[in-house]
Amino acid sequence: MLAENKIDNTLLFSVEVVLVEPEIPQNTGNIARTCAALGCKLHLIEPLGFSLTTQRLRRAGVDYWNLVEVARHPDMETFLRTNTDGAFYFFTRKAQRCYHEVEFRGLNYFVFGKESTGLPDGLIAQYQGHCLRIPMQPGVRSLNVSNAAALALYEAFRQNNFPGF
Repeated sequence: MLAENKIDNTLLFSVEVVLVEPEIPQNTGNIARTCAALGCKLHLIEPLGFSLTTQRLRRAGVDYWNLVEVARHPDMETFLRTNTDGAFYFFTRKAQRCYHEVEFRGLNYFVFGKESTGLPDGLIAQYQGHCLRIPMQPGVRSLNVSNAAALALYEAFRQNNFPGF
């Protein structure tokens, strides 16, 4: 079970991005580029829908891959078991609370689902109190995951006055 999203304000602010079973290499490459720009670690939860050596993935990440710490995990359970510190936020259109209603402090994990189906329903149900959504007009199913990640990351960094920049 995750700890409550209460963080000691004396901790340094940081965000790590978690992609659950990403399917499209270009999206993962774009998210890696955003992680490089902000100094965020990127976690990839398997299975991946592509090889990490694919040219589309490398091209989308441009030449920033060496600036991103990337960790691979065999499944979500292993990731959650080995990353127990910090606040976890699961981004889904099924959440009640909007991402801009949260104060992001300390260590944060931003978790995004795969492009075709989003986060698994079981994960959303288990961590309902940790779920956030990005407001959209009715009838719009979702944003591109790389756009959603960029929105959330830049809001968190804005709230913390872009530390280190």
